Amino acid sequence: MSDHDAPKTTLPSPSSFEEAAREAARRPGELLRRRFRDTSRLQIESKGLRDFVTEVDREAEDRVIGYLRGRFPDHRVLAEESYAKTGDEMKGGGSTYRWIVDPLDGTTNFIHGVPVFAVSVALEDDSGLLAAAVYDPVHDEMFHACRGGGARLDGEPIHCSDVADPNDALIATGFPFRDFSRAAAYLRSFEGFMRTTAGIRRAGAASLDLAFTACGRYDGFWEVGLHPWDLAAGALLILEAGGRVTEVVGGDGFLESGEILAAGTALHGAMLEVTRPAFGP
Repeated sequence: MSDHDAPKTTLPSPSSFEEAAREAARRPGELLRRRFRDTSRLQIESKGLRDFVTEVDREAEDRVIGYLRGRFPDHRVLAEESYAKTGDEMKGGGSTYRWIVDPLDGTTNFIHGVPVFAVSVALEDDSGLLAAAVYDPVHDEMFHACRGGGARLDGEPIHCSDVADPNDALIATGFPFRDFSRAAAYLRSFEGFMRTTAGIRRAGAASLDLAFTACGRYDGFWEVGLHPWDLAAGALLILEAGGRVTEVVGGDGFLESGEILAAGTALHGAMLEVTRPAFGP
């Protein structure tokens, strides 16, 4: 058979990966809803200062990874609880694809009976973030996106807000709780936004904060001290919803640095005018 006659390999489309991300994020939903109804029996362990894990986190992660491993056995997986245990990602068969998973974003809320938590699943390739899903099992809302395909909430297109004036903006944040080395800088940014915006919210699940920003419920979001699994899916939602995502000083390495500033394009620059001097040299 000549090269001309050889069968061509068809790569999966971004939308097919988006469908897989949605399915993976939905897999722990029933478990999380059921266990959330009675949190008194949770077995709670500490991974570090103010950083908790339960058997529900681990079981939820098993459900997500089980699905992804079954469907994409050669893909790598970076998942929060597995990484906490081994300090490494799960290797695949040499594929450049990597899934980034937070099986229960908002564990502290979950433990205390606060109904603000989510499952976050993202996929990246050599070109960056490719597909994402953030699932809120309490409200049965699925936020999802793929590169070049737009962002959606339960199948309906969503967009970042077009608010441009910070005085009209409702923004969200997360308080540093692991590393306090940048606490003073964070507090400077918090005061700056407190003085110049319509309000600040802190709900305790970064993936949902980003999803809410992608659909215009919030106008912007900033936080530092995060991990890739906190950010990856939500960042793609923002980008595909027409927004902008950077580090708090303006760089593009938010997945590596764990710091993020996300907003609609009309507001992002004004937010950066607050965070850049607060966190800069």
